Amino acid sequence: MLKGIDPLLSPDLLATLRAMGHGDEIALVDGNYPGLEHARRLIRLDGHGVIRVLDAVLSVLPIDDFVPQAIFRATVRQDRDAVDPVHAEMIECCARHVPDIRVVPLLPAEFYERVKQAHALIQTSEPRLYGNIILRKGVIYPEV
Repeated sequence: MLKGIDPLLSPDLLATLRAMGHGDEIALVDGNYPGLEHARRLIRLDGHGVIRVLDAVLSVLPIDDFVPQAIFRATVRQDRDAVDPVHAEMIECCARHVPDIRVVPLLPAEFYERVKQAHALIQTSEPRLYGNIILRKGVIYPEV
């Protein structure tokens, strides 16, 4: 246990987040996602839903503000505009941590391809379909 660090952030996950560089991406996926097949590095957080994990990760991970798009969510099939309850919760969670960064929907083929290129993948036990999101790591600015 560490002071000020969410206990959900395991040693392996903290090491992975710390090892990521500016522009690297990490995917947080639901329990149905083919994580082992798509992951370059797989971190399992069984027993936890994607929103809880997203909140914990965003408590320590800076999001890239050098690019116009840095957070991406899965879509319901080919419907880019559909917002399932899990997506609404993702958008709300991201808005609490990084209010100026919009969550962008990606169609399945685009989403899967992006996940395959990600630095790491966190497999959750989220039971809701399409509960998948990608975060692009930003920088910690020096204190002035």
